[in-house]
Amino acid sequence: MILEYEGYRVLEAADGEQALTVARTRAPDAILLDIRMPRRSGLDVLERLRAEGIDVPVLMISGHGTIETAVRALQLGAQDFLEKPLERQIVLRRLEGVLERAFLRSEVDTIQREEDRRWQLVGTSEPMRRIRELIARAGPTQATVLITGESGTGKELVARSIHRASTRADRPFIKVNCAAIPDELIESELFGHEKGSFTGATGRQRGRFARADTGTLFLDEIGDMSLKTQAKVLRALESGEIEPLGGGEPVHVDVRVIAATNKDLREEIAAGRFREDLYYRLSVLPIELPPLRERREDIPALVEHLAALVCAENNFRPRRFTDEAIEELKRRPWRGNVRELRNTIERALILAPGEEIGVEDLPDVETAAGPARTGEDWFDAATLREFKERAERAFLERKLEEHGWNITRTAQAIGTPRSNLYKRLEHHGLGTASGRNAAGGQDS
Repeated sequence: MILEYEGYRVLEAADGEQALTVARTRAPDAILLDIRMPRRSGLDVLERLRAEGIDVPVLMISGHGTIETAVRALQLGAQDFLEKPLERQIVLRRLEGVLERAFLRSEVDTIQREEDRRWQLVGTSEPMRRIRELIARAGPTQATVLITGESGTGKELVARSIHRASTRADRPFIKVNCAAIPDELIESELFGHEKGSFTGATGRQRGRFARADTGTLFLDEIGDMSLKTQAKVLRALESGEIEPLGGGEPVHVDVRVIAATNKDLREEIAAGRFREDLYYRLSVLPIELPPLRERREDIPALVEHLAALVCAENNFRPRRFTDEAIEELKRRPWRGNVRELRNTIERALILAPGEEIGVEDLPDVETAAGPARTGEDWFDAATLREFKERAERAFLERKLEEHGWNITRTAQAIGTPRSNLYKRLEHHGLGTASGRNAAGGQDS
């Protein structure tokens, strides 16, 4: 047979009933299904397969096909339609195409499952139950959402959960970290620019609003946005139009905005640093996230989940934390919330020698995220450069902890721009994407 000669393993069925049995028990990668068969027609078999949730690709075959039959087969979920007499090259080309599309769809599904697991909300505490209820209510609406809470409580995670629960779930989710982009570039990043609109604008750039069209735009750390940019964001929200820098006519965009901040925006309004009209435009649906210390009963589930993520990302064998270690983790203050918890778990998994992680394997509270504060291990550095790296990391960690892992306050305290602090944190692996993607809490 043609397919066997080309290296395919072929399973045969003499009639429709037998075809159903083979499909149920042998899980073929594709099915070539004749319209006319004894006991059950091909269309009946196809309809039954789909009713049972068997989503294997099907190519229908007919020597008496009509347009109505072909349309019916496609409506039932057939991927293609072949007419007799079958031609070798056509059969092989169509089958290869169907299998390739099925493989790509499977890859996409796998990636989606991994993403869903990565951004999974973890915890069954009362605060988490309320958060899930709010997400379920907010998701299907088009209302803007303002998410507040300390750094590391999971604001980006909640924003993504809202997006997945919305009618825009299959559309873009675009994130902007308003604190990480210098003031002179934020408008270009948000609204785009035309070539030559400013020095260095060597080409046209689509802004984040345009890229999020029909989807969701997540404005993280919006409390750090300048008043000038706030005014333009407000105008975009109210009119549904944006004006790229150096552009002519306004551009219409259909964007749902979710914003987040670890600041008290009412205090920022009182201090003249945040527009009151923008605050009310954003906080149609406010969601306040609790710190980890207010939901300690979720820590065992978070430890299990985060440990599994870290092991999978680093190709480690799965390991568990002892009950004593988990009790110790439940007692800690967690000023950095779930991000700090993940940091602690990751370090313990890397350094612990045994199959289980015990209390003795946990980093000390003061050094959970990095080198000891005494500086004694700095002198183990082999070079001056390595010494400077260790010292800078320890300095940044201490200052971040002193300011509750608030990037803006830390940057002001140490006298460096926010954008530069973000670069140094990224360099040292403090609050980077790999360290933040802890289901149950991001550093936003």
